[in-house]
Amino acid sequence: MTKVPYEPEELVKLALKAKESAYVPYSGFHVGAALVGDDDNIYTGCNIENSSYGATICAERTAVVKAVSNGARKIKAIAVASDHEISTIPCGICLQVLSEFCQRDTLVYLSNHKGEYKACTFEEVFPYSFKLNNDI
Repeated sequence: MTKVPYEPEELVKLALKAKESAYVPYSGFHVGAALVGDDDNIYTGCNIENSSYGATICAERTAVVKAVSNGARKIKAIAVASDHEISTIPCGICLQVLSEFCQRDTLVYLSNHKGEYKACTFEEVFPYSFKLNNDI
């Protein structure tokens, strides 16, 4: 947890750094995430695999769990980075978890392994999330 002003490039760099800590003995696919909570702190996470694949936790959910357990309730922005040549998008479970804490206009930075990223809104990434009060 770090309290600093953020720029997209800074979040992407933090996501790239977070992926270095990934525990991925099965897939070998490193993912990192960095998000800004409504408390203005930056939380990072990496994917942590388990031989029982259902117990694996993705980088995005790791960062969300850290943020929420420290009192944040909204995500202002999030960056996701991986080892891949193309920008990495969160999986379906991560998108659903993020939808609990993101607004439609929350900024999402999807990065490749070089730090090249695409900026979009959460709604562009996940336009139809499940909510108890869907208003689509």
